[in-house]
Amino acid sequence: MSIYKITVEGHLSDRWADWLAPLALERRPDGTTRLRGELADQAQLFGLLQKIRDMNLRLIEVERVEPDAAAGGPAP
Repeated sequence: MSIYKITVEGHLSDRWADWLAPLALERRPDGTTRLRGELADQAQLFGLLQKIRDMNLRLIEVERVEPDAAAGGPAP
């Protein structure tokens, strides 16, 4: 399992939350939406990236977060 943060352009409405599960949606002040959550493997990550593509969203960033950094602890 790995934690990912995926940033897309625009603010997504809450109606997309179930379709993009298990990632949580966070609308940011800069006009982007950050999707964040734990994914089982790369196959699940690629499936979510395909959904983002199918929604015709502009992908800004994909970041894998180390478990210590995700918990707010010091990075290794």
